Amino acid sequence: MARALGSPLLRWRYGAALAEEIVLVPQELRSADASFADELAAGQMGLAGQLVHIGKGAPFELTQRNAVWARELQGFAWLRHLRAAGTPEAAATARAFVGQWIARGQGRDRLAREPAVRARRMISWLANSDMLLSDVDQGTFDRTAQSLGDQLIALSSAWRTAPDGYPRLLALTGLVYGDLCIAGHDRHLAQSERRLGAELTRQILPDGGHISRNTGVLVEIMLDLLPLRQCFATAKRALPAAIEAAMARIMPMLRYMRLGDSSLARFNGVGASPVAELAAILAYDTAQPNRITAAPQSGYARLEQGGCVVIADAGPAPPLTLGAQAMAGCLSFEMSAGGTAMVVNGGFPMAADEKHIAAARATASHNTLAFGGQSSARRLVNRRLERLAGGVPLALSGAVTSSLAHSENGDELGISHSGYVGEHGLVHRRRLVLNKEGTKLEGSDRLGGVNRSVRLPRDVPFTIHFHVAPRVTCERTAEAEAVLRLRDGTQWRFAAEGAEVSIEPSVHYADPSGPARALQIVLRGSCWGDLDVRWSFEKIVA
Repeated sequence: MARALGSPLLRWRYGAALAEEIVLVPQELRSADASFADELAAGQMGLAGQLVHIGKGAPFELTQRNAVWARELQGFAWLRHLRAAGTPEAAATARAFVGQWIARGQGRDRLAREPAVRARRMISWLANSDMLLSDVDQGTFDRTAQSLGDQLIALSSAWRTAPDGYPRLLALTGLVYGDLCIAGHDRHLAQSERRLGAELTRQILPDGGHISRNTGVLVEIMLDLLPLRQCFATAKRALPAAIEAAMARIMPMLRYMRLGDSSLARFNGVGASPVAELAAILAYDTAQPNRITAAPQSGYARLEQGGCVVIADAGPAPPLTLGAQAMAGCLSFEMSAGGTAMVVNGGFPMAADEKHIAAARATASHNTLAFGGQSSARRLVNRRLERLAGGVPLALSGAVTSSLAHSENGDELGISHSGYVGEHGLVHRRRLVLNKEGTKLEGSDRLGGVNRSVRLPRDVPFTIHFHVAPRVTCERTAEAEAVLRLRDGTQWRFAAEGAEVSIEPSVHYADPSGPARALQIVLRGSCWGDLDVRWSFEKIVA
């Protein structure tokens, strides 16, 4: 259908290709770095965490092995950096690169034709149209306007081929931007609105989470939708109810998944937190912010008392076609005290560090129990699935259960998963209790049969990991315990029963500068069947 509707015989149905007038210019909410212009002047181009030497020529001629870098290049979101520079030279560079891209022809680069990339490019050109089209000659204006119109017409059919998840949402969002901001296309706006609203209703769960279970996707969605809402207001049009309702669900979910240091908990694809963008999004929530006390559809649980926050993964793996960034961290948790993250998962690496992705997704990179040197979820290596998901998805066998209770004595969470039942017949059950003062987190990890005790044919090693956040120091004490020292000078004692405590090297994959050395507390032992390990983090009061 997409090929048929995009063919020369039917393209006329969407109207004239020339974007004669841009009636609305969307606002950019993503942070901009004016030094990007200096990088280009020096022949360097840094995108997706990777710095590439481009020399004095056009970057589109380069052959890049990193597809994420190439998509960033073809999406032109980096135009905002040149606009932030505010110099005539930066503006001239932006116009020159756009002109070079147009001259190459739209069908030359496969990645440039992807619906999500096409949508990002079109949104970026619209948002920076004053820089691209001001004080240019008629020929340059016509070529840019013609290309913009061609891309909108192509996107009107190609969005159907976008992969499920955020790429499809972005393609439909770009289509609405084009129909709203480019003169002469508003007759298609009602249809584009309905499609975007329906997709948001499907992808944004009732509790505000995304069906991929990746909270970072919510940030990207809001960075796209908030300027769109402003465009509707400027055009004196009502924002469609389905879009407004999805945004209203997302806002409290973003608050729910934030630790005390304002970072998003690192589960299922979340890497380095865009703290500035997240703050900008939440600043738009000017009314009395709605708060949620549970996120059952998204599969996350939050315990919060006395300035201490604990967020746990209490859900199954996402659908296979959305599982390229899913992580085997079921029952893991993150913890912050005051404004400092104390115990965090390894997180998802930057695109330039893709060789670390497999290790980052493993159970051992999360604050939970790993049994027999294996992860709780299995990688599904299948070419068709990889093509649909955009990577290797994970599957967690068996059920995941959770129960969260809030009382005057504190918060208590009970969670379990059956990921080890298939091979070992064991269910992992975890209990977390945070006292009402927020000064002690007690935990227990149990392994046992589904309905009865299990005796394994051999002892199997287990490890329980607690990855210490960067810039938090950790030392072992003479009493076979550990002490964590936070940046504000407070100290927390870790103690355990049923396993030996050790402090070992770790890797924090979500650091903005790339994988960083860190430390982890590890509980080690051997299990012949049923197992019960108890541990606690307790604030040391002077």
